[in-house]
Amino acid sequence: MSQNYGTKRIVTGAHYGLRDWIAQRATAIIMALFTIVLLLQVVIGEPVSYYKWAAIFSQQWMKFLTFVVILSILYHVWVGVRDIFMDYIKPVGIRLGLQVFSIVWLVGCAGWSIQVLWRL
Repeated sequence: MSQNYGTKRIVTGAHYGLRDWIAQRATAIIMALFTIVLLLQVVIGEPVSYYKWAAIFSQQWMKFLTFVVILSILYHVWVGVRDIFMDYIKPVGIRLGLQVFSIVWLVGCAGWSIQVLWRL
């Protein structure tokens, strides 16, 4: 039989825990693998120039990989920023405003990044 001693437990964001911890690690691995692939592309072969850089990103598989990395970065950033806001910004209105601003900013960054990527 459980006794209630009059304490009220407030749980904020508890359901995010393991799922977001795994997402943070998975997105970090994707970003690390992309960094290795990009470094290999840059280091191997001819000296780095605008034309080599454009050739790397003109390949469809590299555009797809870069797109996946952009999405990974955005989700990685969102989880981190959201957790910081939940932990340190106590007034709900301010926290909600910051979260909305962050979402709008990240969506804008995604649009801009994809536009730059497909312009090549």
